[in-house]
Amino acid sequence: MANLAKHVQVAVGVITRNDQFFVCRRRAHQHQGNKWEFPGGKIDLDESPEHALRRELSEEIGIIARAYFHLLNLDFSYPDKKVSLHVFVVSDFSGEAYGAEGQESKWVGFNDLLSLDFPDANRTIIEKLALIRG
Repeated sequence: MANLAKHVQVAVGVITRNDQFFVCRRRAHQHQGNKWEFPGGKIDLDESPEHALRRELSEEIGIIARAYFHLLNLDFSYPDKKVSLHVFVVSDFSGEAYGAEGQESKWVGFNDLLSLDFPDANRTIIEKLALIRG
């Protein structure tokens, strides 16, 4: 039987400032609701991951990404959905990050990332961040 799970391409921004990371809480009705996440969103069909990153960060948290680098690509399967995450670390931006779509958001230190409830796919991102932090 064919796998009928939805497959979504997602651009993810790990926003950093002064050894802190900007995270948002997913709304209760969303997939993986009430869990914390790094901001980002779906990549449109004719859109590059980098363009989607800039667009989503502007829409979702009100910033303009000026400097970023590719951290990793990650495929993850949930029971109802497969996601392909294109993850970037954003080290310079203009504007002040906030929950522009009304979502809860905050700046946290790295140790706080370890204690927040993230979707399972995000564990690999946090492990990779630990490696590059030294």
